[in-house]
Amino acid sequence: MPMWLQALMWGTVAGGALVLGSGIAWLWKIPPKLVSTVMAFGAGVLISALAFELVDEAVEGGGLLPTVVGFLAGALIFVCSNVLLARAGAKHRKRSGEKQPSEQDAPGSGTAIAIGALIDGIPESVVLGLGLVASGTVSPAMLAAVFISNVPEGLSSTAGMKKAGRGPAYVFGTWTGIAVFCGLASLLGFAALENAPVELIAFITAVAAGGILAMLADTMIPEAFEEHHNLTGFTASVGFLTAFTIHHVGG
Repeated sequence: MPMWLQALMWGTVAGGALVLGSGIAWLWKIPPKLVSTVMAFGAGVLISALAFELVDEAVEGGGLLPTVVGFLAGALIFVCSNVLLARAGAKHRKRSGEKQPSEQDAPGSGTAIAIGALIDGIPESVVLGLGLVASGTVSPAMLAAVFISNVPEGLSSTAGMKKAGRGPAYVFGTWTGIAVFCGLASLLGFAALENAPVELIAFITAVAAGGILAMLADTMIPEAFEEHHNLTGFTASVGFLTAFTIHHVGG
């Protein structure tokens, strides 16, 4: 299979986990504590992945300076984007409870939520394509981390969307569209940087890592803590160790 097609395929598969989580939440009423537990697990998985699959490899491949600058840039870009989206009604886009506004309460919030979810997913997908550039194969640990974390993201957000009165066309149209864009982002990460200098690859990888960490702190971890705070730390630790184990077994 051509490398560019692999990038497109794996990015779409990882993004498809959002649709899977969305479908589960739409068909069944998931207890809030279970949503929070799965979200905490997913947060731990992503923290492990960005530490061992992204930041560490960026430093080894391109040096400390591009990694540090890229990481800070990624965090800053996400935070600034999140502030703008929060003002438009997407602050609680990953919340499963009653905090998501309806379109009647906040006109335009549906679009903001969709854009916010897309921004959350793009950095994860880009690094899947970058992994093909760096090693010629997709990283099993990174793919597992993105897939595992995307399921609770889709689940939690869709639970909140249902409570805000959004219909199935909006919900599944949003997540399916984002899954497609995730595939395209992975393809772009491969095609645009296939022959790029190692320093630039390290910089872009670190930008994605910084954005992912900022996203975790701003959106996933608050939802994880919302209903199940007593076990959030332990559950996130189990997620971290799961991804860490996959990293070592796969490496």
